[in-house]
Amino acid sequence: MATAHVDAGICGFSTTVHIAGEGRALTVTIESDCEHIRKLAAALTDVDPFREITFRGDGPLTYELARLHCAHAACPVPTGILKAIEVAAGLALPRDVIIRVTKD
Repeated sequence: MATAHVDAGICGFSTTVHIAGEGRALTVTIESDCEHIRKLAAALTDVDPFREITFRGDGPLTYELARLHCAHAACPVPTGILKAIEVAAGLALPRDVIIRVTKD
């Protein structure tokens, strides 16, 4: 199992992603303050981690559904979902991802 906590930034919304399962069948559970991410969560319940880690073929289902449900293209939540999927599947080690944004 893997968990990702995403603070999306200026919108103020928080999201928690839980990934459970093994092999090519993982279950995705998402809790979010954001109505758009809740719609994504309703559609994204089961994933094949090997589809999620590449843009080859159909590409990640996570991004396909994010295109339909997310209002903001720069939302970091879909990336957080993918990182948790990688860790849960044993395809990556758990490590925080940090994006710092400044206006110079």
